[in-house]
Amino acid sequence: MIAAGLCVFAFLACLWAGRRSLGLGVCVLLVFGYFYGIVRANLLTAYSHFIFDAGLIGFYLSQRWTVKRLVEDPRTRALGWWTLALIAWPMLMVFMPFQPLLVSLVGLRGNALFLPLLVLGSWLYGKDVYRISIGLALLNLVALAFAGAEYFRGVAEFYPYSPVTGIVYSSSDVAGGFYRIPAIFATAHAYGGTMVASLPYLIGAWEYPRSKWARLLVILGIVAALLGVLMSATRLNFVTGAAIILSTLLSGKMKATRWILLLLVVAGMGWAAISNERLQRFKSLSDTDFITDRLAGSVNRNFFEILMDYPMGNGLGGGGTSIPYFLEGQVRNPVGMENEYARILSEQGIIGLLAWLSFIVWYIGRAKIAFARGEWTSGRRVVWCLSVFGLSTAWIGTGFLTAIPGTAILLLGMGWTAVPMREEAAEPRLAPAGRRVIDLRRTRHVEAL
Repeated sequence: MIAAGLCVFAFLACLWAGRRSLGLGVCVLLVFGYFYGIVRANLLTAYSHFIFDAGLIGFYLSQRWTVKRLVEDPRTRALGWWTLALIAWPMLMVFMPFQPLLVSLVGLRGNALFLPLLVLGSWLYGKDVYRISIGLALLNLVALAFAGAEYFRGVAEFYPYSPVTGIVYSSSDVAGGFYRIPAIFATAHAYGGTMVASLPYLIGAWEYPRSKWARLLVILGIVAALLGVLMSATRLNFVTGAAIILSTLLSGKMKATRWILLLLVVAGMGWAAISNERLQRFKSLSDTDFITDRLAGSVNRNFFEILMDYPMGNGLGGGGTSIPYFLEGQVRNPVGMENEYARILSEQGIIGLLAWLSFIVWYIGRAKIAFARGEWTSGRRVVWCLSVFGLSTAWIGTGFLTAIPGTAILLLGMGWTAVPMREEAAEPRLAPAGRRVIDLRRTRHVEAL
């Protein structure tokens, strides 16, 4: 009953916050996303798997969805149609007799439930993004506090062993036989991935003209994110986070004082990693034979077999999209492969895969819009680059569309960077000076009448 009550609470809280403002709604949704893993691990019921989903639905219902906002606004029209297309095919597949209805509905969660966030990302104002960035900084610090407690006291005190936490206990490959740290997330990879996903927003907020206290909070959030990546001991997230920081330092867009401060932060992280063997799992990246074998197992070992055996897909959930332990026995002909595009192929078939590949090509072509000058230039550029990197590396892992809350942060960012900033689009085009005077006089004359 506690988990069911949390579902209701998440729904109502996100509904209320979303009606107050889009940015506040995202922040409250992220609170449930951050704590989802540890709550689910300690409330072993079916309802605990859907706490974040309930909050997400409440957040959706808090917004005003109209045809004009979705597909008639020239600024967001193309993104709206792409979102509808990516949702429509999985919705249709629910009614196909490939998998039991419950399995298909859970599979729909990993193929379509998060996609409206693309549209919501395109509705963000600069003030919304700033509020989200502050929320991420605070949540990163909370996550780091839990990670520190798990580092010193052990993961078992926070994540009791169960079918839900089995993946946590299968990751004891840190030096000394220690577990990778999940903090408050479902897995260590979700922890590291969320920390990396938060970095572009924190970097953008750091350069946004606000108070010194807010900038201090943001830099602490960056430190917490980098430490979190090291403590999660996930190699891909380490590479991604390092690339983000390096590109920020070399971009030449940052003031000298901030550049030096960020460099000091990086130096501090480097010292922490060098002096602590438990933070050095990334060093296995130097083992080229291991990396080659790892990639070979993820990329194409069964891809073409899936294409030949299931050209129309094996049904939603048939590829293992976040199926809860209590439904695993109902999946027909389960297909497993550590490749997000192979998972889409196995569940949605060639039609779904081609739709996604077409959307990716369209999104990559929006680079000019994402790199347009403005107050959030740095943040938008890094968000776009991170999104493209995530899309490019999805063939060596799964979870791109199911990570909580990493997927939500990523899709919001993709929607935000696929269209011009909302304030920029709202500004009217200025007429020549003389014409503006005439128009102003006419306006005053009409008002006088």
